[in-house]
Formats: sequence, structure tokens, C-alpha cells
Amino acid sequence: MPGASESKGASARSTRADAVRNRQVLLDAAAEVFVASGVDAPIREIAARAGVGTGTVYRHFPTRADLVVAVYRHQVEACAEAGPALLADSASPFAALRAWTGLFVDFLVTKHGLAHAMRADSGGFEALHAYFLDRLVPVCAQLLDAAAEAGETEPGTQAYELMRGIGNLCAGYDDDPRYDPRRLVGLLLQGLRRPG
Repeated sequence: MPGASESKGASARSTRADAVRNRQVLLDAAAEVFVASGVDAPIREIAARAGVGTGTVYRHFPTRADLVVAVYRHQVEACAEAGPALLADSASPFAALRAWTGLFVDFLVTKHGLAHAMRADSGGFEALHAYFLDRLVPVCAQLLDAAAEAGETEPGTQAYELMRGIGNLCAGYDDDPRYDPRRLVGLLLQGLRRPG
């Protein structure tokens, strides 16, 4: 029979696992709400989407900026991890590139309000942008290189340029509900295809 200290240790691990799980659920819910309603969406909307109380949101993220930054980092990591997985699981490197750019567009649409939410912390914003580039440019380059090696695209497309172009196509999404950046990004990707 386990001793009292073993039971307390198991209980603490269970509590930590619950806290990590709650944090992940909150980040996913916040990202979905940010896409639909922007980063100024009410905290109660995020809590309801996550199935928790508003106190749980504030316990994990005391300020809106904390939540926005955490969602940003969470999505950067998800996007970075998705690249190699898509390359391994997709029918072709180009299919992996197309799927990854879809995730990237979703990320960009979510992060549009980040600058506004962090306007008082320009150093923090610059650090996040550097983090974004360090994590995602190599993933995009890997996908582009694989597509070029498979003969699906012309070699020489630079990951940073493609990502910057996609970012430019996503600008204005907030201002015009009739505008769908995914459609234009799809056309951009078609332009990368090697004829044949």
C-alpha cells in the first residue's frame, strides 16, 4: 500500500498534468477565438470555449498581453512542429508545403492583433518576431527544398520571401470580411509549381 508521501507525490503530478492540460486547452481556445473575434475578444468567451471559468484563464495568464504572447508562442511551435510531420505524412512535398502554408495563414490571421496588444512593449514584440523567424524560416526552407528536389517547384525560392509574401497577402484580413487570404495564398503557391 502506498505511503502518504507517495500519494501526495502522485496527487501533485496529477495536479501539474491537469494544469498543463488546462493551459493547452486555453491556448487552443484563445487562438480560435482570436481568429473569429480578434485579440480583444472578451475573456469570458475564451473561458467558455475552453470549458473553464474566467478565474482559470487569469490564473494562467494574468494579463491579456500574457495570453496573446502565449498563444503566439504556442502557434509558432505548432507550426514549426507541423512542417516535418507534414513532409513525412503527405502525398508529396508540395502537398506538405500547401498544408503547412494553410497553418501559417491561420497563424498570421491570429497574430494580427499582437502588435496592438503589445504596443507598450516594443522590445518584447521584437524578441517574439526574432523567435518567429528563427523557428519558422528553416521549416519553410525545408519544405521548399523538398518540393524542389522532387521536381515539383523551381529551385531557388527563398523561404523568407515566400513567408513575407504570404504575410502581405494576409494583411487587410481584419478590415474586409469578404477577403479570404487563403485563396490568394493558394494562387501564389500554384505560381511556384514547375510546369509539366
